[in-house]
Amino acid sequence: MALRFLVVEGNVRADRETHRRDFGKTFGESYAALVEALAPRGAACDIAHPADEGANLPGPDGLEGYDGVFLTGSALNLYDGGPAIARQIELMRAVYASGTPAFGSCWGIQVGAAAAGGVVARNPAGREVGFARRIVPTAAGAEHPLLAGRPASYDAPAIHLDIVETASEGTTILAANAMAGIQAAEIRHDGGLFWGVQYHPEFSLGELAAILDRYGERLVQDGLCADLGAAASYVADLRALDADPGRRDLAWRHGLDAEILDPRRRTREITNFIERVVLPAKSARGRA
Repeated sequence: MALRFLVVEGNVRADRETHRRDFGKTFGESYAALVEALAPRGAACDIAHPADEGANLPGPDGLEGYDGVFLTGSALNLYDGGPAIARQIELMRAVYASGTPAFGSCWGIQVGAAAAGGVVARNPAGREVGFARRIVPTAAGAEHPLLAGRPASYDAPAIHLDIVETASEGTTILAANAMAGIQAAEIRHDGGLFWGVQYHPEFSLGELAAILDRYGERLVQDGLCADLGAAASYVADLRALDADPGRRDLAWRHGLDAEILDPRRRTREITNFIERVVLPAKSARGRA
């Protein structure tokens, strides 16, 4: 039987439409397409938009009907507060209470942490853009199924200004790097299980390029690119690598290896979540 997932889009409507204009899909639509492709038995995904006022959101009973929940990234900053953010935290609390396992990327891990009592803050080290470099599993992470198959140090697509500053009770930190002390974590809260990463295993280089194309001025202001021309050149290289991952010249220029260029390895955490959490939980429910 095909799996049934809920994808929770973190962006407000205007940001969703901007990304659809630039990439052809919203974050939620892109994430859903990937999950459906990775699920070994096939999958059907519903997409929720809790940032929208009046959105039709499932309660605990409705959430129990899903095999898993995925939380996307977002352009929002959690510490800004407001209804669009509060609704997402409340939905994540309902996910925990339902017992349906959840996975989140970037904004997703921040919402997962905040809903369990953690604290999210602006990163004092600044924005991590393009790729999170030299992510290293902790002692717990080296043995944890979320990171099964990852090497002792790896890179991953990333773009974020905020981090989980203080982990909640029930959190196991699984990976870190120089930019963020929590790059991957497991959170157990209110009977629920959440796996999350601060990076974006779901992003292809093409999707990452579409976002960075909007960040040209920020990249210059942050000192990451000398000028707008350099930013445009970087984006062009990512798009070229997306079209042809065999471009050794570009992979060498940007220090990218198979952990990013091979889609199966880049998306490993999502596959691990489906295979190590979702499928066993579905099987257990079937036996019950």
